[in-house]
Amino acid sequence: MYGPDATFVGVPAADLDRPESYAAAAAVIIGAPFDGGTTHRPGCRFGPQAIRLTDYLPHDGSRPHLALDVDPLLELGVVDVGDVMMLSGETDQALARLEAAVAQVATAGAIPVILGGDHTIALPDVTGVARHVGWGRVSVIHFDAHADTGDSHFGALHGHGTPMRRLIESGACRGDRFLQVGLRGYWPEPETLAWMDEQGMRSFEMTEVVARGLDAVLDEAMAIALDDCDAVFLSIDVDVVDPGMAPGTGTPEPGGLSSRQLLDAVRRLAMELPVAGLDVVEVSPPYDHAEVTAFLGNRIVLEALSGVAWRRRQLAGEAVRQPGDPLLRHRRPLP
Repeated sequence: MYGPDATFVGVPAADLDRPESYAAAAAVIIGAPFDGGTTHRPGCRFGPQAIRLTDYLPHDGSRPHLALDVDPLLELGVVDVGDVMMLSGETDQALARLEAAVAQVATAGAIPVILGGDHTIALPDVTGVARHVGWGRVSVIHFDAHADTGDSHFGALHGHGTPMRRLIESGACRGDRFLQVGLRGYWPEPETLAWMDEQGMRSFEMTEVVARGLDAVLDEAMAIALDDCDAVFLSIDVDVVDPGMAPGTGTPEPGGLSSRQLLDAVRRLAMELPVAGLDVVEVSPPYDHAEVTAFLGNRIVLEALSGVAWRRRQLAGEAVRQPGDPLLRHRRPLP
């Protein structure tokens, strides 16, 4: 919707109105340029375009991953169907269009990868996947500084601080299969926390992440996510990262994960879990510096897709490279 008509790092373009254009794709990029749900600094309607375009490498639709020895864009046949029409003044229509697009891609057997946009879009994103996988059969692992479980925003039910409550209320996903990582700061208030506890939600606040270590937190989150659910949706708000490393976002909260931690975590989850969909949200270019947040959003997508490609190889019985293996075969062993 905003800026030049370009695909994610040059992958082939596809068209939702022509299912044959993405029939062979295992993952499909969908743009969701919506920031009508923001409560502080807008601008993430420009996020999808920034995530697609920000890179120093040629936009040739190929990204070999050094650590995993896969080329996710080629191996998964990734295509980009462009942006869903999402006008900020027409919230209900915008969310309905996005849900229909996500459900269409998921039903075709591909993983929808949604580029936001503010976090309001998590409601149609997860709902669209649940319509294919099964109502209440998709667990959610949610990286964020904020719980996004508010009851309303200035009297409105839809906003970037309410989608997780709407999802659980609808039954599209279960509260006791909803895992949050990276919460910190000074919201939500006690009433909202009490509601979250009633739903059986598991939230890993940053002090717990620091005390236990991120790997231990992910171990627990994955065990819960895989219990009596058939697939996992990853929802990644870039403000889970410390704003010193990701300033281009609307509601920055100091004290978050490092960009390295987030990329490693997303890759690991995609390698070990049956991911049925993911979104990357709240990249707001007007507040970015030197495109560092847009670069992070771009790399989150690539790390997730690389993990998916690696997992597909492993499930097919193929030899796979383990993270941490020496890059070059002739590397001398340490004394």
